[in-house]
Amino acid sequence: MEALIASYGGTSSDSDSELDCSTTIRSTGVTNSNIEPETINLPLPPPPLSLLNPSNSSGTVDYLTISQPQPSRVRSFPHVEGNYALHVYIPVTIPSALKKELAQLLKKVSSIVPGLHVVGIDIPLNSLYKDDSKFQQITLGREFHISLGRTVPIRVHQIDSIVSMLRQKLHCQRRYWIDFSKWEVFINDDCTRSFLSIEVLTGGLLEITKQIQVVNEVYRLHDLPEFYKNPRPHISLAWASGDISNSLKRVVEEETNRLSVEGSLQKHIFSSKFSGIECKIGNKLYKICKFSDD
Repeated sequence: MEALIASYGGTSSDSDSELDCSTTIRSTGVTNSNIEPETINLPLPPPPLSLLNPSNSSGTVDYLTISQPQPSRVRSFPHVEGNYALHVYIPVTIPSALKKELAQLLKKVSSIVPGLHVVGIDIPLNSLYKDDSKFQQITLGREFHISLGRTVPIRVHQIDSIVSMLRQKLHCQRRYWIDFSKWEVFINDDCTRSFLSIEVLTGGLLEITKQIQVVNEVYRLHDLPEFYKNPRPHISLAWASGDISNSLKRVVEEETNRLSVEGSLQKHIFSSKFSGIECKIGNKLYKICKFSDD
């Protein structure tokens, strides 16, 4: 099947526990150039990049280093001294009113499908069952992301050029609504990881597709691998090692069908307003653009 989403750094989300997918198993469908980079201490929202070091005393971006082995995680590209992981994405926050409902679905699915973890960190979902508020906060109380390009390694001399070009080409953005309306199961390229995700099918799809094309142009000019031909924008909520797509798909279908019959689950899952584009290089966060309401 056609490749679907951009590569994530597989060892560290924001996602950077998530890798990009070339295969999908369908589940039920229910700049500003003057902005200075910011150092962040938490992993991204959608691949975590746990292999990233904190910034050093000189304020430069630290090199990627190999951390203690984690069998459940797989890097999307080999570590090379002097490389920095580049990830361009739209940050997404799930509305507070929806978190309880989504948390209940995640808890039910993870009680049936063993091995599901919180996206971005190695915390099994079933270890959080005893405390509902903790489960909701850890699984859904973070920032997620829609990838606009593969997570790829770049060299230090490429950083300024890439950030400058992204800001120049993406600075005129209007605010729009992004509709997340379909549960989907993805697997990564080498079938080492499965993801429970929510896909964008209607509202915002055209705008995101155009933004991906712009990022592709910048990648192409820097000899970086472009996004997959037919990208499917989404956020991922949980992951599991290996290809468990069939079992995960079946459980998600059963649960979403049951909730639909009960009337407690709407076909449209939630909407979020586009709030800008960010770029993470190493452990530095760059604001690429912000929305305008006019």
